[in-house]
Amino acid sequence: MRRIISTDNAPKPVGPYSQAVIATDFLFISGQIGVDPSTSKLVPGGIVEETKRCLENVRAILKRANIGMEDVVKTTIFMTDMSYFKEVNEAYASYFSAEGPARSTIGVASLPMGAKIEIEVVAYRQRS
Repeated sequence: MRRIISTDNAPKPVGPYSQAVIATDFLFISGQIGVDPSTSKLVPGGIVEETKRCLENVRAILKRANIGMEDVVKTTIFMTDMSYFKEVNEAYASYFSAEGPARSTIGVASLPMGAKIEIEVVAYRQRS
């Protein structure tokens, strides 16, 4: 089973991809940058604000699929400057319990729209 998930509460894709896809018991969320869906612009303020907006976008997509942040099993973070690692960790930690998901953090040269961070997510959904 494969089903596309989309919501107006997260930024629309800017290319030939979906916000998220459910495949059997897993939800795969495309990388989210700190774009405010109401303005389609990167949020101002820096790395902490961008991190929070990424995770709010993730939360909105999860909600549309009737899945919660507690169901996230893996995240991948892409950052243009690894010196922000501490600030990103602090913002990220406020969205997950102490037993958070598995995670990779990768330094990259650049991201769309000049973003400093992008976060992609895999979540496991319990079928009723």
